[in-house]
Amino acid sequence: MENQQKVKKLIDKRAQARLGGGQKRIDSQHAKGKLTARERIAMLLDKGSFEELDMFVTHRCVNFGMEKESYLGDGVITGFGTIDGRVVYVFAQDFTVFGGSLSETMSQKICKVMDMAMKVGAPVIGINDSGGARIQEGADALAGYSEIFERNILASGVVPQISLIFGPCAGGAVYSPALTDFIMMTEQNSYMFITGPKVVKSVTNEDVTVDQLGGANMHSRKSGVAHFKGATEEDVLQLTRTLISYIPQNNMEEAPLLQSNDPIDRLDDVLNTLVPDNPNKPYDMKDIIRSIADNGDFLEVQPLYAQNIICCFARFNGRSTGIIANQPKFLAGVLDCDASRKAARFVRFCDAFNIPILTLVDVPGFLPGTGQEYAGIIVHGAKLMFAYGEATVPKVTVTIRKSYGGAHIVMSCKQLRGDLNYAWPNAEIAVMGASGAVEVLEGKNIAAIEDAAKRAEYILEKETEYKDKFANPYAAAARGYIDDVIEPRNTRFRIIRAFETLATKKLTNPLKKHDNIPL
Repeated sequence: MENQQKVKKLIDKRAQARLGGGQKRIDSQHAKGKLTARERIAMLLDKGSFEELDMFVTHRCVNFGMEKESYLGDGVITGFGTIDGRVVYVFAQDFTVFGGSLSETMSQKICKVMDMAMKVGAPVIGINDSGGARIQEGADALAGYSEIFERNILASGVVPQISLIFGPCAGGAVYSPALTDFIMMTEQNSYMFITGPKVVKSVTNEDVTVDQLGGANMHSRKSGVAHFKGATEEDVLQLTRTLISYIPQNNMEEAPLLQSNDPIDRLDDVLNTLVPDNPNKPYDMKDIIRSIADNGDFLEVQPLYAQNIICCFARFNGRSTGIIANQPKFLAGVLDCDASRKAARFVRFCDAFNIPILTLVDVPGFLPGTGQEYAGIIVHGAKLMFAYGEATVPKVTVTIRKSYGGAHIVMSCKQLRGDLNYAWPNAEIAVMGASGAVEVLEGKNIAAIEDAAKRAEYILEKETEYKDKFANPYAAAARGYIDDVIEPRNTRFRIIRAFETLATKKLTNPLKKHDNIPL
């Protein structure tokens, strides 16, 4: 009888814990169009796979009357489960308990699952919905944040870390997501900023709304802080499951390999005519990606930020691959500060987690102007060069059209240890475009011709001569900088064969404590 009572007590306590801050607060959460922490976990993980830890933890604060109010779990749900059968560790802040504010014990719960994830080598997914540090706990709450941040730092490059922002995330709380690999936000109820609108108004006299200051649209388009956004929490949770399918469990595993039903030798004749004859005319690089990737599927990272470069995951013969591609449809595919930073971080993520890298090149150069120079384009461009140069994963590069000057170098050229570098027949690999080159090389001769018609004829003649000599793939191929010039429609097959032969690649960088990438 006594044992039955103890079992009943356990069952009652579990029921109490599952209610979080109570039904009234759960209803309030739903009224805002938000799911509860437990509903989010249930939707994220495989059905019935969640194993909860620390359900009975409570806070230990006795200040400001806190000893009179306590909830099982103390504002965060932690544990582990599976996504498509693969183990992941999760924590989800519960806004129904003290607004999801971080306490000392709450941070200990989060740190425990992060430590476990590091031991077993599994991804960590954090669902953020919190009012920030629990003011009543003072320095203990700040120390709790610091403990989490340190684990984010040590886990970086060891296990994948994903942050979902499903509510407020402000002040010091933003730094844990900022330290992780990917940040996802929802279009409603989701925001991140260091200081809120009221403080901004008092300090800078700017009138700004919560959404303008730190909403999903701003962080997806302007700041680049958010890597993905979804219309609803359900969309973001499904997106998370998709992202997990492309990345390995940890830095010791190879990129995921799935069964593919897309023939490796599938030809696409459209590719032979996709790029316009006029080198100044744009086209959509995503059409090429769709054509060559398995079943035309890919998952783009930061799709609304720095759209002049594309970063995405795709599969080739089932093997997960990272793609970096210039996008001629935006700013002619030129590299600027934002595009360089975006691509550099993506390259480093792929390299950290053994994901092969495909680079599709059509770049006229770096964006000129005082705006870019003042913003430090020298250093930002160097980030991309550094990322490619240090990467040891298999690297395949295909030059589609333009590849000029310094931009040619930073887009995974042969000298930055590109393993196999291919080019399409219409590729132009040179220091600069024909018109600019002729202006430099023939400036004095051109100025000496007084007749306008003869001057135009002379310029055209010299531009044609320059193109024949340099603005083609064969000059680079003659020196071994390009391994082969390939027929566009055969690109998928050549890429897959390249990655298959590079699967056993072994390359290590010089022994060092760590590098000093230009930040």
